[in-house]
Amino acid sequence: MCGICGYLHTGDADRPVSEDMLRRMCSVMAHRGPDDEGIYTDGAFGMGMRRLSIIDLSSGQQPIFNETGRIAIVCNGEIYNFPELRKDLEARGHRFSTNSDVEVAVHLYEEEGAGGMVRKLNGMYGLDIWDADRRSLLLVRDRLGIKPLYYAFVPGTGDAPKRALFGSELKCLLAAGVSREPDYLALHDYLSLFYVPTPRSAYRAVRKLEPGHWLLCRSDGTHQING
Repeated sequence: MCGICGYLHTGDADRPVSEDMLRRMCSVMAHRGPDDEGIYTDGAFGMGMRRLSIIDLSSGQQPIFNETGRIAIVCNGEIYNFPELRKDLEARGHRFSTNSDVEVAVHLYEEEGAGGMVRKLNGMYGLDIWDADRRSLLLVRDRLGIKPLYYAFVPGTGDAPKRALFGSELKCLLAAGVSREPDYLALHDYLSLFYVPTPRSAYRAVRKLEPGHWLLCRSDGTHQING
């Protein structure tokens, strides 16, 4: 099943993230990935994942990086068409360090950017790509929305910086201190429909990334959603 999480300090590029915070975010979804945990930090950005090992059991630990180590990915899900994508990327000169299906996404992003990568991926996934050179965070959800992906933009208060957070479960964001104020419109929807329609969640501060959409967050605080 797996689970991913992380956050980016926006507008405060010199403030490092807390590895302890990332481990707390990971720990609340340990049931999603009992086999392994991966943590990565790069200054004002950090991400983590809990892994249920299915493909490439021995060397598919995440995060996974491109050849230069400047682009990193964590992913919850499976890329169905990774064999043909990998063959094409290897023909273009990309070097793979694992046999994981997830690694094709990081090289595909490197080759074609966010839009090109999303158009070519076929699978069920919620993924995050960190581009260290652009200082940008990319969140992507599969076309059918099979895999969950939540996000929140938290304004800075006092000594706390502004942050963009994400996770496979609401609990990840709550563990990072996101407000628990309920979304009463979401409650109305739940009582009427027996579920909460995307993009709302049970909490006002948290939203679900819509199926087939991707969210790009930059370290200067700007962001855009594409579908």
